[in-house]
Amino acid sequence: MVTTPTRPTDRLPPWLAHVLRAQRGPVPWNAVLRGALAAAPLLVTVLAERPTAGVPAALGAMLAGINDRPGSRRASVARLGLPALAGAAGLLLGTMIATAVGGGRSLLVLPAVFGALGLLAGALSSTGPVASACGTQVMVAVVIGAGMPLPEPGPLRALLFLAGAGWLLLLRLLLPSPGGSGTGPYRLDGEREAVAAVYEAVARLLEATGGPGARPGRAALSAALDQAQDALAGPRLRRYASSAAERRLHARYAAAYPLAEAATALAWAGVPLPARVVEGPRALAAAVRTGGPCGPLPAPARAEAGSRALDDALLRAATAFDRPAGAQPGRRGIRSYAAVLGRARSAAGREYGLRVGLCCATSTVVAQWLHHAHWYWLPATTVFLVKPDLGPLASRVVCRAVGTVVGAAFFGLLALLVSGPYPLVVAVACCGALLPVATRHFAVQTAVVTVLVLSLVLLGGEPPASWSRVVESLLACATVLLVGHLPLPGRRGHTVRAALDTAVGAAHRYLGHMLDAPEDHTGRGALRRDAYRSLAAARTAIDLSSAELPAVARHSAGSERVAGALERLIDTTTACAVQLHRPTAGLPRSHADVLAAHLSELDRAWAAPSR
Repeated sequence: MVTTPTRPTDRLPPWLAHVLRAQRGPVPWNAVLRGALAAAPLLVTVLAERPTAGVPAALGAMLAGINDRPGSRRASVARLGLPALAGAAGLLLGTMIATAVGGGRSLLVLPAVFGALGLLAGALSSTGPVASACGTQVMVAVVIGAGMPLPEPGPLRALLFLAGAGWLLLLRLLLPSPGGSGTGPYRLDGEREAVAAVYEAVARLLEATGGPGARPGRAALSAALDQAQDALAGPRLRRYASSAAERRLHARYAAAYPLAEAATALAWAGVPLPARVVEGPRALAAAVRTGGPCGPLPAPARAEAGSRALDDALLRAATAFDRPAGAQPGRRGIRSYAAVLGRARSAAGREYGLRVGLCCATSTVVAQWLHHAHWYWLPATTVFLVKPDLGPLASRVVCRAVGTVVGAAFFGLLALLVSGPYPLVVAVACCGALLPVATRHFAVQTAVVTVLVLSLVLLGGEPPASWSRVVESLLACATVLLVGHLPLPGRRGHTVRAALDTAVGAAHRYLGHMLDAPEDHTGRGALRRDAYRSLAAARTAIDLSSAELPAVARHSAGSERVAGALERLIDTTTACAVQLHRPTAGLPRSHADVLAAHLSELDRAWAAPSR
């Protein structure tokens, strides 16, 4: 019998194992280059002997660099631009608040204002990743605007912040990506790679069918479809010049839907497939990358419904690849998920918003009471720490503490060896270059950001503050750890419950549409994407919750059973949809029995956590 080797982290508690876990992947050299070049506005202000003017610009570039993730250029417009606008507004609001309370010091007004803003920003953050980035940046900028002593007036600070973030966004839009095959300043390389990855994922799922890799392969295919959907969902950056190329890419993405459905049905059946079935999807992936035709595809093998559906999907894909400038049938699926994201989020938003507000108010009271020169560091740090998308709470606290100590120690050594503004600009540029890689682990990201922030503090005319940075961060860690485990009114685990609500609703809509309108392939494809995408979001929420400390993790007990039953129901619905591919075909009794069994299993699992 083959046994799976155990890793050292498997014997650790989940919250501690998460601390030692880091994302892997190739180094994004284009993002590293952008991060280094993002320090250009700061260098310009130092050369002009106005270094304080470069501090807001560098802060804007730093926060935009944290949001500069892999993906298409069109998606980066919203992912970087909207949080930058929110941050600029927050910086202006913060300076106005500081002026109103007199010098940015108030033991009553500031905690109340920051608590109310944190409540609103936290509730907004629960609606999606871009909204989360907007909520975080507006709160961080409000706190910095109220506490950081800079000579520039509020409106100028906001414009400089926006200029720094806009400079990084401009670099994202104009700089060519390594290996890009397009021409001109704007290329569809990110979109092409995302669509090609879908066809590659289809091939890997077909290759793994009948073996232990089928379930991870299906999850990888769902993730690839999500990423391609996001990559194609942004605005057109060159509406007229690239319209034909964009229509071609949308058509090729839409052609992947039936292939994904057929591959999922074959994986559900669990029968190993001949090696040649992967040749077609891989030929299509290569054609997407080059922009050319797909060439000859393997001969059909129409033994059963899944194979017939796969061959029909390959034939339709070949037709779409031969007529690239047609309509865009995939748009409905791209738009439909936006409605799903807004459902069943209010309870989770209230819970998260209340904790953000409490953290901001409590940390501001402590900071104002201590009368520290850099009091704004404490509430600004809590805003980052309280974000659940950075990992479980205990893991965030440990990583923040370790990263701050390492970063402060490194900067203290650097300050002893060099002096003057230009070494600080170099330090900021190096930190900007490291950010795209550092975001893979929160402790490393914290260390890099600590060095960057301490460099900006000196450039802003404030005294060195390495030790103060450590103290403020440890106080923020204690505050977030305490507030994060407070028993608030209502039931804990709203985030997981809301994600499962969304996923169950999407699965039932998909099932109902499959039974009521089996001939509507476009509508079924959109609902299938919603079902799988919401399932992936629910699994992410469950994984984060299960890695919390036991006092918090127990509130989502049983959620994994619901997610497992839901996944089996959605996969079975996809297999049934393939059986009903032709209007004259009926649903086999074996499929109907399995479908009924999975529905009953989901009902039992769904009722269990609520008892």
